Amino acid sequence: MEALLQQLGAGLAAGGIYASVALALVVIYQATHHVNFAQGEMAMFSTYLAWMLIQAGMPYWGAFAATLVLSFVLAACIEAMVIRPMHGAPVLSVVVVFAGLLVLLHSIAGLLFGSTIKEFPSPFDGGAWQGGVFMSRREAGAIAVTLVVVMLVFCFFRFTSLGLKMRAAAQNPVSSRLVGINVERMLMLGWGLAGTIGAVAGMMVAPVVFLDPHMMSGVLLYALAGALIGGLDNPIGAVIGGFIVGVLENLVGTYLVGTELKLSVALAIIMGVLVVKPSGLLGRVIVARV
Repeated sequence: MEALLQQLGAGLAAGGIYASVALALVVIYQATHHVNFAQGEMAMFSTYLAWMLIQAGMPYWGAFAATLVLSFVLAACIEAMVIRPMHGAPVLSVVVVFAGLLVLLHSIAGLLFGSTIKEFPSPFDGGAWQGGVFMSRREAGAIAVTLVVVMLVFCFFRFTSLGLKMRAAAQNPVSSRLVGINVERMLMLGWGLAGTIGAVAGMMVAPVVFLDPHMMSGVLLYALAGALIGGLDNPIGAVIGGFIVGVLENLVGTYLVGTELKLSVALAIIMGVLVVKPSGLLGRVIVARV
C-alpha cells in the first residue's frame, strides 16, 4: 500500500506538470484553432533562460519571475512575426511552420547552451512532506505551483476585462472587431500567456529530468494526451486530463508495461480518445449544419 501511495503521489506531481503544458496548448488552440507542437521546445528554451539567470547569480525566485516576463515577450514575438502571417493559410502549412519552429528552437538551444545535461535547482527540497512517505516536498510544491497557475488563469479569464476580451477574440473574432476589440493584439497576448504557463512547467520539471534540449519531448506528448482527454476547448478539462495522464502513466508504467514503455501509454491514450470521443471528456461537440 505504501508503494502504491508513493506512485500515486509521483503521478500527481508529474500530472501537475502535464496539466500546465496542456493548459498552454489549450490557450493557443482556443486562439488559433491549431495545436502548437513547439510548445515543449518553447518551455525548454525558457528554462534555459532561467538557468542562465541563476548561473549569473540571481536568486531562484528572482530568476523565476524574470523568466516569466521573458517567456511572455518571446512567445508574443513568435506570434507576431511567425504565426500571424500564416493567418488563413492551409492547415498543413501551419503544421509545417510549427514543426519548423520546434526544430529551430531545439537547434538554437543546443547551439547556445550545448547538449550536455545540466542540473537545475529546485526551490523545494526532496524530503518527505509533513512527515508523510507518499509525497516529497518537491512533488507537493510542483502540484501547488500548478494549482496556483490554474487559479490565476481562471480568475484572469473570468473576472478581468482583458481576459474577457481575449476569450471573445478567440471565440468570435468577427464580432469582436465590430465592437472595437483589437483581435490581433488579443491573440498575441494569448500566445504570451501560453508561453508563460509553459515556462512554469519547464522550471518545475527540469529538477526532475535534468536540463537538456530533449527534456520536454516526452512531456509534450503526455500534455497533449491530457489536453485531448479533457477537451482542447476546455482549459479546466485539460488540467484534469493532465493529472489523469500523470497518474495513469505512473501506475501503468510501474505495474504493467515497465518504465521503458511508459511513453506508449500517452500514445495509446491519444489514439483511444481520438477514436472514441474526439471532443474529449469535457469538450464541446460542435455540430455544423450543411
